[in-house]
Amino acid sequence: MAEVGAHLTAAPAGGDRPSVFEAVAQDSLMAAVKPALQHLVKVLAESNPGRYSLLWHWFDEIYVLLDLLLQQHYLARCSASFSENFYSLKRIPMGEGSQQPLVTAGLPKRQHWKSLLLLVLVPYLKGKLEKLVSSLREEDEYSIHPPSSSWKRFYRAFLAAYPYVNMTWEGWFLIQQLCYILGKAEHHSPMLKLAGVCLVRLTAEDIQALEKKWAETTPSQTHSFTSRVQSALRKALGGIAFSLSTGLSVSVFFLQFLDWWYSSENQETIKSLTALPTPPPPVHLEHEPSSALLPSLKTVCPLCHKVRVNATALATSGFVFCYRCVYTYVKAHQRCPVTGYATELQHLVKLYSPES
Repeated sequence: MAEVGAHLTAAPAGGDRPSVFEAVAQDSLMAAVKPALQHLVKVLAESNPGRYSLLWHWFDEIYVLLDLLLQQHYLARCSASFSENFYSLKRIPMGEGSQQPLVTAGLPKRQHWKSLLLLVLVPYLKGKLEKLVSSLREEDEYSIHPPSSSWKRFYRAFLAAYPYVNMTWEGWFLIQQLCYILGKAEHHSPMLKLAGVCLVRLTAEDIQALEKKWAETTPSQTHSFTSRVQSALRKALGGIAFSLSTGLSVSVFFLQFLDWWYSSENQETIKSLTALPTPPPPVHLEHEPSSALLPSLKTVCPLCHKVRVNATALATSGFVFCYRCVYTYVKAHQRCPVTGYATELQHLVKLYSPES
């Protein structure tokens, strides 16, 4: 049966609440998928920036759109998110303890849309906020703004307050999980409480209802073109969801390994293990307009066409620019101005000459 996935097991009648290990495991499942996909897209963008640079630049927006479609599909069909269904769980409205609705009944509209927004929108906004904090910290470190500017005072105050805000947010989740372990709360996550739902295990009746629903799903004899298109889209989305569920049952360990391997805490180890030689100069510059940027003198910056000040190289391409020129360009475009390779501010390398 497509929607329940490879890890479906019959739960006791009555559908008791899941253990904290099941609840936390389903939370961490989707958290491991995004970093792995993000690294894959980054590798594609670095290997072929002309084709995949836009995919890397808009990765967060593309991912949140796909996540929205996926979660909507599972909430509508299984009354659960993708990861919750993967661990044989379902959502029920609060206050439905003794008389639980079947999984095929679906959630009430209010709980359905609140669940969808909290599943998709909150992680997206949190990720954007973390990226904003990271970029502000880089600007503060490089001291791009004058020390007396009001903007710098503002974002320094914001950077000083953010760790306490983040600690409060994480502490809220930790306290909720502790209350759930001790039996003092119905939810292991504040997001479930805000959505007005509880997590319970699938029962044998739920499994039978899902099997019956899918057995009855046969091609309808409709002559409307719109109905046929909608049916084809639902089948395509269902096939994608089934492929993800089946694939994750095999590759979940690999995805979590990638998440650990490319985590920020492990970057120093990666650098020592995967130190790469200096990249060769691009061979395609002679046939592209970007070759016009290269000055004839090696001491001239390709961007401002003046003698370089504070020479800075890009680790992704090896070309050298003025620090302020290349910092401003990379921050705005996320690529090398000469080669077009996907580049971030962390790839800027300050050069020191014997004279300095």
